[in-house]
Amino acid sequence: MDEVIKIINDLKAGNIKPIYFLMGEEPYYIDKLTEYIENTILTEDEKGFNQTIIYGRDVDIEDVISNAKRYPMMAERQVVVVREAQELLRTIDKLEAYAENPQPTTVLVFAYKYKTLDKRKKLFKLIAKHGVLFESKKMYDNQVGAWINKLLQSRGYSIEPKANAMLVEFLGNDLSRISNELDKLKIILPKGHTITANDIEYNIGFSKDFNVFELQNAIGSKNQLKAYQIVQYFAENPKDNPMVLTVSLVFGFFVKLLKYHGLKDKNPKTVAPILGVNPFFMKDYDLALRNYPMKKVSSIIATLREIDVKSKGVGANSLPNHDLLKEMLVKIFS
Repeated sequence: MDEVIKIINDLKAGNIKPIYFLMGEEPYYIDKLTEYIENTILTEDEKGFNQTIIYGRDVDIEDVISNAKRYPMMAERQVVVVREAQELLRTIDKLEAYAENPQPTTVLVFAYKYKTLDKRKKLFKLIAKHGVLFESKKMYDNQVGAWINKLLQSRGYSIEPKANAMLVEFLGNDLSRISNELDKLKIILPKGHTITANDIEYNIGFSKDFNVFELQNAIGSKNQLKAYQIVQYFAENPKDNPMVLTVSLVFGFFVKLLKYHGLKDKNPKTVAPILGVNPFFMKDYDLALRNYPMKKVSSIIATLREIDVKSKGVGANSLPNHDLLKEMLVKIFS
C-alpha cells in the first residue's frame, strides 16, 4: 500500500511518467491505480480527444505503440490505457523500442493482471528506467486483517476484531471483494462508526453466530452443543458454507495449534505474529492448547485429512456433507 500511495502522491505533484506498467497477482491495486490515472491526469474536456482505452485481447503491440506515438490535441498530454494487457504476453517484448524512447506527451498504462514481466529482460529494465514498474503481490491471509484496519482508517472508520475476522474468514484475501463489501457499509454507516459483527451480519449477510470462525471457537473450547448446532446450520445452508472451505479452515486452526505446541516461548505477543493470528484471539488458542494435547492435535489433523478426501468423493460412498461434518466432530471430541 505504501508504494501505491507514493505513486499517487507523485502523480498529484505533477511527477508524471510516460509509462506505468502495473502487473502482478493481486488485481485490486492494479485497478485502483489505473482508475486514478484515468480520472485525474486529464480534465473532462480533454478526455474526449486525448484518452484512449483499449483491451489486450482486441489489439496487438503495434496498435498500442501506434496509439502511444500520437500527439495530444489541445492538451498537454494524452492517456492511453491498455486493460487486460496480459493478453499481449507473447508479444510484449516488442515494446522494447518504444520503452527505450517513450513519447513524453503520452501516459501509457498497462494493466497487466495475474502476470509479471521477466526481471532479467531488457524490457523490464527500460520501463524501470523511464517509467513506473509496480508489482501488485497477492496478500497472505494473515496480512488481510491489518489491511482491512488500515483501509477503514483511511476512510474514517474502525472495526471490531471479531468483525474483521469474519470478513477475512468469508472473503479470504480477495481484496476487491472485501473493498466492495466495505463500500456497502460506508453507504449505510456514519463516518467514525466502529463496524461490529452485527453490522457484518445484518448488512453483508454473514451470520455472526453460525460460521466457521464460531465453529473453531466451539471446537477449541470443547463446546460440543454449539459445535453441533453450527454444523446443523451448515447442512441447512450448504451454498453459504461449502464443505471444502469448512474443513480447510478447521484444518488450518489445528495446524496453528500444533505449531503453538511446538513453540518454547508462549508469550502471546511473540506467538500471535508467528501463528498469523490477531492478538485479540490468542485467548481462544490458549484455551484450545489446554484442551487438546499435542498428540491429540496430530491425530485430529490426520482425521481432517481423511474427511477432506471423503468430501471430495474419494472412498466416502457419497456420504452427505452433513454426515461427514458430524463424523469430523465425533472424532475431534472423542
